[in-house]
Amino acid sequence: MGKNSLMGITGDLTGRSIIDSLGVEPLINAGGPNTKHSGSRPRPEAIEAMEAMSEVFVDMDELLLAAGERIAEITGNEAATITSGASGGLVVQAAAAMAKDNPERISQLPITDGMPNELIIQRGHRFVYDHLYLAPGSRFVEVGRPTDCAIEEIGEAIGPNTAGLIHLESPFKSELGVPLPELADLAHSHGLPVLADCASMLPPRENLTKFTQQGADLVSFSGGKAVRGPQSTGFLIGKPEWIEYARLNNAPNPGVTRAQKVSKEEIAGLLAALEAFTAVDEEAETKKYRDQMNFVVDQITEIPGLSAEVMHNYDHYIPHAVVTFGETWKGPGYSEIADRMKSGSPRIYTAVDYRPEPDRMWIDPLNLQDGEVEQVAEQFRNILIEAASGN
Repeated sequence: MGKNSLMGITGDLTGRSIIDSLGVEPLINAGGPNTKHSGSRPRPEAIEAMEAMSEVFVDMDELLLAAGERIAEITGNEAATITSGASGGLVVQAAAAMAKDNPERISQLPITDGMPNELIIQRGHRFVYDHLYLAPGSRFVEVGRPTDCAIEEIGEAIGPNTAGLIHLESPFKSELGVPLPELADLAHSHGLPVLADCASMLPPRENLTKFTQQGADLVSFSGGKAVRGPQSTGFLIGKPEWIEYARLNNAPNPGVTRAQKVSKEEIAGLLAALEAFTAVDEEAETKKYRDQMNFVVDQITEIPGLSAEVMHNYDHYIPHAVVTFGETWKGPGYSEIADRMKSGSPRIYTAVDYRPEPDRMWIDPLNLQDGEVEQVAEQFRNILIEAASGN
């Protein structure tokens, strides 16, 4: 046994002792539930449920059916099923749109000969993860421009090889395409499904029903992020027939999505997290986050060349402390400031606007634990003061 093995750790086993044994340095996550930086911290209810579920064995089809019914009940939807993250949900959506409940087509994927395999996507809805839709053998038909699209352009693109229409709800994308209700009306008039990616759109909790009520047939959410279930889980909500198509095309069944398994422990953890998430007083939760971010803003608002404010809107799912550099800013850009935060002591991950030419950065309080808000505010202030002087 190596001297750095987990079994060789003396004293209580902790997260810190594990990463110390591996030589990995921890960080404070002040940038939100980004997968690259560990997602979010699972709720205690989720951890407890996962441990309890490890003690039993079940038929996975039976468990997934029952868990889907429970999620539908919790979220206020007609039907639901579980996926391997919101990203896995996109693969399953595409497979369901093409193969539906046809066993031969399901087993044939990703070879799509003889079945409709085109997914219409607006150019303004292209994003860094959209190739997951292509994994089961589909291909994109792009319409419109990066800044806008007309419903007529989508209608003209629909043909005999169209399997579905893609819709994206994501920060900084709300004004770039055809509204979901209008898109859904068009899709349904052609007997086609709307496949919606809404991975990061919780909270507000009203979004659990908003997009299905607006006509989306399959909506993909993350089970990690603000829900704070297992990071590798997600869930699809939507119309019963399309949820059933998705389930048949998903693991544990053989086929193109076999690699996207979700364990019984993760299923239990997701259910517990969703129950806890939907029971939270959202107004009180928002006030806590707003107070924390007001504290951060107060520490940096007088630094010359920048503006700082608390923002909570479509682009910022909970209150964030948002920093924008003005024309008189003498320091480096957003990415450099974020790099300095991450290379500091303690290491702190902060978020930068992900667009090609970012125009802001922010602190996200979702993952901040006791005492960390003060650490983040102090280090952010010191780095910004130094940068403002041109250093």
